[in-house]
Amino acid sequence: MAPTETAPATEQPAAEPTATPTAEATAEPRAEDGRLGQLHANAAAFAYQAGKRGGTLTFAIISDPLTFNLAIANDATSSGVLGYLFEGLTEVSWLTNEVEPSLAESWENSSDGLSWTFRLRDDVRWHDGEPFTAQDVAFTFNQIIYNDDIPASSRATFTYRFLNEAGEWQTARMSVDVIDDYTVRFDLPVPFAPFLRAMGTPIYPKHILEQAVADGVFAETWGLETPPAEIVGTGPFTIETYEPGRQVVLKRNPSYWLADDEGQQLPYLDSVVQLIVPDIEAALAAFRSGDTDIFGIPGKDYAEVSPFQQEENFTIHRRGPGFGTTFLTFNQNPGTNPETGEPYLAPEKLAWFQTTEFRQAVSHAINRDAIIEGVFDGLGYPQWASISPSAGDFHNPEVRRYEYDPETAKSILDGLGWEDQNGDGFREDGDGNPIVFTIVTNEENSIRTEALALIREDLHAIGIDARVESLPFGDIVAQLTATYDWEGVIIGLTGGTEPHGGINVWHSSEPLHLWNPNQSEPATEWEAEVDRLYIEGSQELDHERRVRHYHQAQAIAAENVPLIYTVLSERLSAIRNVFGNTTPTLYGVFDVRFLYRLDE
Repeated sequence: MAPTETAPATEQPAAEPTATPTAEATAEPRAEDGRLGQLHANAAAFAYQAGKRGGTLTFAIISDPLTFNLAIANDATSSGVLGYLFEGLTEVSWLTNEVEPSLAESWENSSDGLSWTFRLRDDVRWHDGEPFTAQDVAFTFNQIIYNDDIPASSRATFTYRFLNEAGEWQTARMSVDVIDDYTVRFDLPVPFAPFLRAMGTPIYPKHILEQAVADGVFAETWGLETPPAEIVGTGPFTIETYEPGRQVVLKRNPSYWLADDEGQQLPYLDSVVQLIVPDIEAALAAFRSGDTDIFGIPGKDYAEVSPFQQEENFTIHRRGPGFGTTFLTFNQNPGTNPETGEPYLAPEKLAWFQTTEFRQAVSHAINRDAIIEGVFDGLGYPQWASISPSAGDFHNPEVRRYEYDPETAKSILDGLGWEDQNGDGFREDGDGNPIVFTIVTNEENSIRTEALALIREDLHAIGIDARVESLPFGDIVAQLTATYDWEGVIIGLTGGTEPHGGINVWHSSEPLHLWNPNQSEPATEWEAEVDRLYIEGSQELDHERRVRHYHQAQAIAAENVPLIYTVLSERLSAIRNVFGNTTPTLYGVFDVRFLYRLDE
């Protein structure tokens, strides 16, 4: 998972697709919903048509990428740009959600699931013409992902944990060995249920990056000032130009390895243009004016935009609740700034935020229905569990819910001895400290700023003096992952159909364990239990038992509310009626490699 500034606008060819059961606008999805069946039928009936070369796909994003180094990217914007350039050994179908070959053409595994051998394609070239080989795969894992001097964002996925004879958790890594130029073997210390999905992790060019690793400067390599031609992958597109604050232009890779059934080389499109706009309103205006081709329509704009589908030549596909979550969380990091020696938080604020009852009171105070109606125009779903209902049976619908109940919230705070002692309308804690703090969100996202304004009113109503502030998305990511100088934040994370994708959030030792990251030992018993459940869930090969592990983890998370979930938005995918090889499914709308324009 990575922080996201807004819902993804398009489908990436190598990205983890998402399953999306559909439902009524203000209820959890129901299996009997007719749209669910229709999305299944769309996938079953779909067949690729031979397309024609030429044309551009254009869409808007509301933040500049923060890096061109995908291996260390921890934001969805950077990953969204670079997903067109890099590929893994496997990919996941946008039609079926099944794992399919990508850079690997086949694989086999031992009966115990501990040894996997991949046969690589021998016709893949890096963008600079050099051949892709098993040495690149071994380099990616052994020298980048498993290099402790590199903050690799995918390391958590491939860090295996197990109990030793003393009953203590230990970590281990898999070995990655080159058998020959086109064969590579992975030997795992423990079984790993999502291994094939995880093999979609991007592979990087050894001949380009090995020296930077050896020199200890990999983390500074492929920054935003890097000439685009130096950013070399195997994917269907390359970066042609990047103009900060204006656009990223991707051009067709003329030597891409994949062809259609008639032998025509993919991709069909000549270019993909990502326009960088200041906010969601500007993105909507660009779509309505015809400057962009696809747009994830916010629920609040659906009623206004929908009547113009025929006139403006586009179709809106309703695809159920999203995977990308939006939540309120409070900083519980007890550490100190290494430069100043000052604690990240004032002691009294740390004590508030570490109090489970306080977080539960806040959750009861939030009027999610008001957010759904006022911000999403009814096209949203209250969220209670950490895994989206769209993930199918991995979602636990029975977790604790915090229905809107300000009186219960007040009662909880009264029980803590936090009362209005001076008559100013806001509470003080038991030591007389005014309960006042700041919640930030990213200024580019009006959905979040509007939701935050409503939450501020909700908190004021129970006597909590919450202040609000909007900052650039990049600044917030830096606060969450580097400086830790924040109090409360409304932010979002990406998601998918595989719950292990959240290990970097839910395991206490990981950097995206946002409220208290990089713990050497779990700070609480419940965090230790979630750690165990995520570890054992990833190693359990029986699906039903896996489901039970993740259901229990969601129940514990809902009880302790380190992330106070708000609302899942309805996925409203608008696409101009000028493209071939599209259909709305549970997992996507198209594969950009097969997308072609009908009007060229």
